[in-house]
Amino acid sequence: MKVLIFGATGMVGQGVLLECLRDPEVELAVTVGRTATGVRDPKLREIVHRDLLHYDGMEESLAGFDACFFCLGVASTGMKEADYERVTYGFTLAAAEALSRANPGMTFIYVSGSGTDSTEHGRIMWARVKGRTENGLLKLPLNAYAFRPGFIEPMDSIQSKTPSYRLFYKVLGPLLPLMHRMFPNQILSTREIGQAMLAVARHGYAKRILETKDIRRVVGPRASS
Repeated sequence: MKVLIFGATGMVGQGVLLECLRDPEVELAVTVGRTATGVRDPKLREIVHRDLLHYDGMEESLAGFDACFFCLGVASTGMKEADYERVTYGFTLAAAEALSRANPGMTFIYVSGSGTDSTEHGRIMWARVKGRTENGLLKLPLNAYAFRPGFIEPMDSIQSKTPSYRLFYKVLGPLLPLMHRMFPNQILSTREIGQAMLAVARHGYAKRILETKDIRRVVGPRASS
């Protein structure tokens, strides 16, 4: 299997990349982003691409893939809706539209979030924008899925790029394994998300939108071990 990963320098993206590199059935993993990951692996290739709204002339580089794991995103705190929408909706749909032309019918898995508003009309800004993004993806000629994780436990020494999140995880770190066991339908690890993406890319899933319990059901208990 050949996969593309967007947002591989973020917390979720790092976990997804690690699982792809560990999986013997993944023969090639290609990251696309504004900066390189710094990871070195024989089956990893990296595309540094500054303009995430445009992919003109990149058709050949983006063709021949079985799946795309889109983990790119930003925290909405302090952002105006137009700026948040430009990244969340704009970057995602630009990549998805380009990939739908290069790889019609490919699996495209988007990391959304628990509480996303599919109606696009709720009062919470980030939820509206993510809902619009999910809805836009589901209209494209792709085998698209949206993952809606809630609280995420970073594993394998992965850290968030957001300073406030890093502090949060530092304080709660010792409690995370216990919380994971106590609230299995609210918490996912970065390993579980990565392994679930690979499983859905191989076998599909009955639902296009996967909540935390669906993601957990895909992989079972083994991913956190």
